[in-house]
Amino acid sequence: MTRFIHLTDLHVSHPGAGDAKATATGLETLRQAIVAINAMDPQPDFVVASGDLTNMGDERSYTLLKETLAPLKAPLIPALGNHDRRAGYHAVFGAGPSDAPLFSSQTIAGLHIIALDTMIPNHVAGTIDDAQFQMLDTALADNADLPKLIVMHHPPRVDDAGLPWGSIDMPATHRLAETLQPHRIAAILSGHIHINQMSLWHGIPILVSTGLDSTIDLLERVDLRIMEGAGFTICTYRDSGITASYVSLLPEARELGVIDRARLLKFT
Repeated sequence: MTRFIHLTDLHVSHPGAGDAKATATGLETLRQAIVAINAMDPQPDFVVASGDLTNMGDERSYTLLKETLAPLKAPLIPALGNHDRRAGYHAVFGAGPSDAPLFSSQTIAGLHIIALDTMIPNHVAGTIDDAQFQMLDTALADNADLPKLIVMHHPPRVDDAGLPWGSIDMPATHRLAETLQPHRIAAILSGHIHINQMSLWHGIPILVSTGLDSTIDLLERVDLRIMEGAGFTICTYRDSGITASYVSLLPEARELGVIDRARLLKFT
């Protein structure tokens, strides 16, 4: 069994970044999430942050993000989203100045985690380019006996009639389905659309989290209504499949009561 946390859409901004949409709430929500994750017993095997790590992509915001994430006990696996900037990320988290797409492949606690870069610079929509697919093909061939966890900010486009900016494009979606089909895929972890959603796509679970910045009113079917809401996902992978439990951080929940464990164990 492998337990891990899915964070996404942190949208951190340094106070001096000139971000008109920046609020202190977002950073405090991230700090709240870190405290909650660090208090988990047992600790998760790792934490995924699936893109939009910052809102402006500037070095000061990535530096603030790095400082804020420093207390996190579990290993962190990041991916980049459309609000990120590769140069800013690499300057702070990487080996130095670079505008290269971010790709990673590693094995933790029996899962092979592959993080893709779906960013198209200066676009809201995403894609997976030829170079990323080549790296994905090579990574999938490694540790062939292990289940694969794919991390990508933009989810595959599961609905032909969906808004095109809410996913990777259809050609990349079809190619990804063909690429992953021969392999045992535990799940795809995504963000970007700021909702809690699970889709079963060609037999692969796509787990989307609302993230730490805001959420979308799913009952508004015409306009895009942005609401207060933030949270993360606790994921547990077993040989039989994956479980995702969504944890709400905002709005703050009001306690209605507590049933102690001794009483719980007496229920029949």
